[in-house]
Amino acid sequence: MRILGIDPGLRNLGWGVIDVSGSRLAHVGNGVCRSDGDNLAQRLLSLFDQLSGIVARFAPDTAAVEQTFVNKDGAGTLKLGQARGIAMLVPARAGLAVGEYAPNTVKKTVVGVGHADKRQIAHMVRLHLPGAEIAGADAADALAIAICHAHHARSAGRLDAALKRASA
Repeated sequence: MRILGIDPGLRNLGWGVIDVSGSRLAHVGNGVCRSDGDNLAQRLLSLFDQLSGIVARFAPDTAAVEQTFVNKDGAGTLKLGQARGIAMLVPARAGLAVGEYAPNTVKKTVVGVGHADKRQIAHMVRLHLPGAEIAGADAADALAIAICHAHHARSAGRLDAALKRASA
């Protein structure tokens, strides 16, 4: 299974692609889409085009996006929500199922604690994906989201299999 993890952001949208085979994870690619344009519509279109290119290039089987948390700046939260809409729209338009994870869930899954900082996340991503050249903090966060999705997809698969065995 190939997973695209997306860390939404209006200026910098992180992305990371991993392959999952059983319990093995393999790094495929990562990077940061940087929005370009003079206004919000152009910046969102820029992110849409870049992320669409990534989906076409890497052909993921599924995607995962970090949920938005509300902060003190309402306008900033709204803009982040619009970037998150792009992050969900692009894979959905490609026919992919899109998982959503709270930031604390991602941190707890990858690092072991729900309040890890970016440095800890990047360190643990490097341990999970040895040899991966990570394009920055936003890309590390996106890879962490993909790893989280892989973990939860495996757990869901084991639960589905157990339920099928129990009902047989």
